[in-house]
Parts: sequence; C-alpha cells; structure tokens
Amino acid sequence: MDKERRMIFFCLLLAVICSPVFTEEWKAKVVKNLDALVSSCVVMPCSFTYPEKTLPSSKLRGIWHVDKKQDDRVYHMDQTRILENFRGRTRLLGNLGQNNCSLEITEIKDHDNGPYCFRIELAENEDPTINKFSFVEDCTALNMLPDPPKPTLLHSMTATQGHPYSITCSVIHTCPSHAPQLTWSRGAADEIFENHRELNPGNWEAASILTFIAQEKDDDQEYTCTAKFNGQKTSSVTLKLNVKRENISFCSYNHIIIPCAVGIGTAVIFAVVCIVLLKKYKNRIAELQNQEGT
Repeated sequence: MDKERRMIFFCLLLAVICSPVFTEEWKAKVVKNLDALVSSCVVMPCSFTYPEKTLPSSKLRGIWHVDKKQDDRVYHMDQTRILENFRGRTRLLGNLGQNNCSLEITEIKDHDNGPYCFRIELAENEDPTINKFSFVEDCTALNMLPDPPKPTLLHSMTATQGHPYSITCSVIHTCPSHAPQLTWSRGAADEIFENHRELNPGNWEAASILTFIAQEKDDDQEYTCTAKFNGQKTSSVTLKLNVKRENISFCSYNHIIIPCAVGIGTAVIFAVVCIVLLKKYKNRIAELQNQEGT
C-alpha cells in the first residue's frame, strides 16, 4: 500500500514539474497569403512561441524552408545550406530573441510562390538539440503580381484660386524594408509631405501629400504621381486640375475701399477749400487794382 502511495505521489510530482512545458505550445503567427511584385521584394511577418524559457538570440537558430520540405531551405545562417536560387536574396528582419521571425525576399521571381514555413532550433554551440520545430501548418504563400499596383489619388473636385489645395497620392505594397518612392510631376519639395504606415499585417501604405496655393495658371494643368518600386518597376496616375476664381464681394474689399474713400474725400475737401481761398484771393486783388485805378 505504501509503495502504491509513493508511486502516485511520484507521478503527481512529475506532472507538476512537467506541466509548464506541456501547457505551452509551439506556435507561429504568419500571414497566410501575401501579394509579391515580380522583380521587387516582399516581407513576410512572422512571430512564434515555444515551450521554453526566454533564451538569447545566440541560442536560437531560425530557418525558412519550402512547404514541408525541410531540406529545401530558403533561409539559413549558413548560405551554403540554402537553395542556390535563393542565395543572397533572403534575410531575417526580426530578432529571434524577441520571437520575431519575419523574412525578407528580394528580386522576386515569378515562381517564388512558396508556400514558405518557419523552423526554429534551440542550439548549443553549432549543434541543434532535440528542441526544434517546423511550423508546417502555419506557412505563407505568395500571390505573384507581374505588374505593380496603381497609386490612388484623394482630392477635392475643384481648387479655388488663392486658397491651399491638397492632393494625396497613396499606394499599397508588401515590402516595408524597401518602400516605393512617390514623386510628383509638379510642386516644390517644401510642398510635399510623406507618410508610411501599416494597414494590417503584411500590407503597408506609402503616401505623399502635395499642398500648394492654387493659381489661375494652374487651371487645366496635369499633376502626375508616380510610384517607383524596388526593382525599378513604376506605375502612375494623373489628375487634371480645375481651378475656379474666387467670388468677389464688396465686403471682401472693405479694407481697401474704406481707406481709399477717406483719402478721396479728404482730397476733395482740400480742393474745395483751395478753390474758395483762390477765389477770395482773386477778388481781393481785383478790389485793390480798382482802388489804385481810382
């Protein structure tokens, strides 16, 4: 009986000791599908958890491979262990010590569709331990885009002469490490503001805002926004500007009319006074001449 109790106690103790390991799981969080522009680049967001205590990056080895083929590596610290057509084209952007396993692929080929799966190994020196796991149920597949997406424009229908006018040009992409460059066919550098933000995991937006004072000469002029992607592909969109003249009202010119009226009134009064004095002066001279003649 005592032997059975000891055995039960031992099993319970073993369960308590091992429970922290088994309550946690190997998990990866990725974006299942991403667009990738051929000849450009793509960044595949990735984070992971594992049933171990936090370890420094030096003890973690991150590997990316094609689907369930663990030997078809597209990323490894040792370049010689990577598929030849991926060598020099992949790098980890994330810090494994912070559970970030994001991968960048450059010079995208039209057959780089994947899917790509992440593998983590806890290594001692150069040799991996038994603690390793491939997240083959959480992989990223790429949708190949032969042509770049077109930018979109956000603006008012018409501009008013003499007033500020803004045009926002934006484009969605999947490579924040080499974001597309947005340029304008018109406008000075100090009239342009750029912004870059994440819309959702894996998708980013690059935006350029052009703000200027609309003039009469801008009417019917074309403003073109061009997006230049990593890999040199470009796309553009054009706006033909419509500038309307500002409505002129009497009140809007009060600050000019009133001073002018005051000035004119003063001049008229001064002229009248001068004319009166001149007449009196002439009459006085005539009287004096008459007196001398007499």
